[in-house]
Amino acid sequence: MTYKIATRGSKLALAQAQQVADALAGACPEHTFELCIIKTQGDLNQHAPLHQIGGKGVFVREIEQALLNGSADLAVHSMKDMPCEVTPGLSFSRVWKREDPRDVLVLNGAGSLRELPHGAQIGTGSLRRAYQLRALRGDLEVCGIRGNIDTRLCKMRETPFDGLVLAAAGLNRLSPECGTVQPLSPQEMIPAPAQGALAIQLRENDSALRAMLDALSDETDNFCVGLERAFLAETGASCHEPVGAYCTAAQNPVFYAMLGKETTERFVKKQVVLNREHAETQVRALAHAMRRELEAL
Repeated sequence: MTYKIATRGSKLALAQAQQVADALAGACPEHTFELCIIKTQGDLNQHAPLHQIGGKGVFVREIEQALLNGSADLAVHSMKDMPCEVTPGLSFSRVWKREDPRDVLVLNGAGSLRELPHGAQIGTGSLRRAYQLRALRGDLEVCGIRGNIDTRLCKMRETPFDGLVLAAAGLNRLSPECGTVQPLSPQEMIPAPAQGALAIQLRENDSALRAMLDALSDETDNFCVGLERAFLAETGASCHEPVGAYCTAAQNPVFYAMLGKETTERFVKKQVVLNREHAETQVRALAHAMRRELEAL
């Protein structure tokens, strides 16, 4: 049987979808897997900030429609781009092994964040990154930027930008030439929930395909990403509010969380050690506590 894999057409999206296709072809040689490129609203509008054109869902709606109408069998997304609400008729496989979840600072001349000159211009299209970056270096000028990784790197070279904040996962999957790269620890910058993880989406009733996908999942990352997504859902955050969440893969996981206001740069950050047996209850309670603390600011 031939399965069609829906994906966006960017280099990163194609690399991620091909990774899934290759893994499935290796595990299930009796089937073939083809990529099906679909343009989304987020691809067509490369200029407006994401929080102004509908948030994360702008990268997935057209792809989900392809699944629902049967023109594709599964879809590969970046999990961090997926809304918490599950579209009726669709579901996700268990999470596969994820890439490095950290954010990185790509520098255009300087050797580190500390070495950036006073007033340096740093590009990012994310409020979450912008808020935390200015908390690290209040003198920096954070500038909005959109586009795929190559576009952003090109803009950095052609404009006065002194650096960019990008996801480590995207750089690792594409390996572009980009100069000095400084990883940012969760203590410095808490990543987006599920950053680095792939979301593999399929029709809810396709049990045969689900079995193939789940056989390739990673138990630890499925646990950690599930907690990060649970925290995101429990915050009740809109697509305009910055949220960060990262769970370490340890026997006693450390959970890093960030929640900010849309209209000001006020935010709260927490770091807690989880009990694995009660971890989901803990992160949901943490979300409510942080929401109350944020509203009191």
